[in-house]
Amino acid sequence: MSSWLKTVGCPIILIPLVIAYFQRRKIDPQIIFITRREFLGADSLGILAGLIAYFNSWGPAKLPVSTSTLINATQLAFTTLFAVLLVKQKLTAYSAISVALLIAAAAILALRTTNDDLSVGESAMDYMMGFIMLLIGAILYGLLLPLIEIIYINAKKAITYTTVLEIQMIIAIFATAFSTVGVIINKDFQAIQEEASKFDLGEVKYYLVLVCCAIIWQFTLLGLVGVIFCSSSLLTGIISAFLLPITEILAVILFHEKFQIEKGIAIFLAICGFISYFYGENEQSKKEKQKKVDEDQSQPFLLQLE
Repeated sequence: MSSWLKTVGCPIILIPLVIAYFQRRKIDPQIIFITRREFLGADSLGILAGLIAYFNSWGPAKLPVSTSTLINATQLAFTTLFAVLLVKQKLTAYSAISVALLIAAAAILALRTTNDDLSVGESAMDYMMGFIMLLIGAILYGLLLPLIEIIYINAKKAITYTTVLEIQMIIAIFATAFSTVGVIINKDFQAIQEEASKFDLGEVKYYLVLVCCAIIWQFTLLGLVGVIFCSSSLLTGIISAFLLPITEILAVILFHEKFQIEKGIAIFLAICGFISYFYGENEQSKKEKQKKVDEDQSQPFLLQLE
């Protein structure tokens, strides 16, 4: 069910698409910008996204929290690997340090294992299946982000954010269709009614929570694909990894969990990693600007020689 909630809120994307259409209709009345090639790429990625959501939902149910956290930390490593291999992402020293610090931050969170973290009654086979599925999910997630970037790179026209929204909607529709099959097979819709009737705050608030979760997930996914559009899949992976220790902080604030020293260290490392990436990007931007200035200054001199 959690995998289904991650993408079922995709109709909300229609709101910015409709607003964008009415803003541009006098200049450009075209309704749909996505090409057939981009559509085919997006629907394939949608099925992949649905598969990832299933793995990432089923795997943690069979594993201790610490193990799940540690495996999730590898997502950034796989994202970096595939970004280098597929989109030829250039790794600076600062971005490499950022990746290392963020992975270390997530790994430190995995050290805080308690007896409460352990899945009660799970067999060794269940543990192994959960481990394998979550690891596959991490690998596929690391692959998904660069593949989305490839769609943007290979487009034969200028990509606008309207096109990005359309691509995300196609991905979400196919991911939802994939997840819905699993929900029907597992009879999760019947389970929703049972859970709603037992919800302490009442059925209405239970369904309201589900709707809010679906909407928030769409905002999150739109933000991630927007970062890929504006920057790179590597930065998207870095932001995703940075959210892990932030989640721990929110758990302390909202659910009054104990603030253990491991959480503090993880948050410190995550912040350092985040700063390292943007510092490196800023330095790289300065070098490129200076290089352009030097080239512009040398052109008049070359013209005089001619």
